[in-house]
Amino acid sequence: MRGPVAPPQVPLSTSRADTFRDLVLDSVERLERHWPQLADIEFLVMEVPPPVPGETVPLGGSVPADKDDPARVVVYRRPVEIRSKSRDERALLVHEVVVEQVAELLGLSPESVDPRYGQD
Repeated sequence: MRGPVAPPQVPLSTSRADTFRDLVLDSVERLERHWPQLADIEFLVMEVPPPVPGETVPLGGSVPADKDDPARVVVYRRPVEIRSKSRDERALLVHEVVVEQVAELLGLSPESVDPRYGQD
């Protein structure tokens, strides 16, 4: 008999990419309570950043809004996963990356975007 190992609503059937996306969304929701203007920013997850010779691999990036496109924050899944050992550590790193990129877009320090930045 063949079929799914678990029903779709059970966490076992959630892919690593879906789990990672949920970590990013949780982080954004946490920040939106204090920064409602984040609703205008598009948050994306990409597997890996484009290669840039001679530079370190970034964990995330941001692009300011222009006349045609909203501002964007990108979190790169594979580099974050490689640098974290557990789900909790991954969640903290994702949140730090999101805070850093939001701070860059808003022209603020990460500590003013999230006062707990860097303390966990």
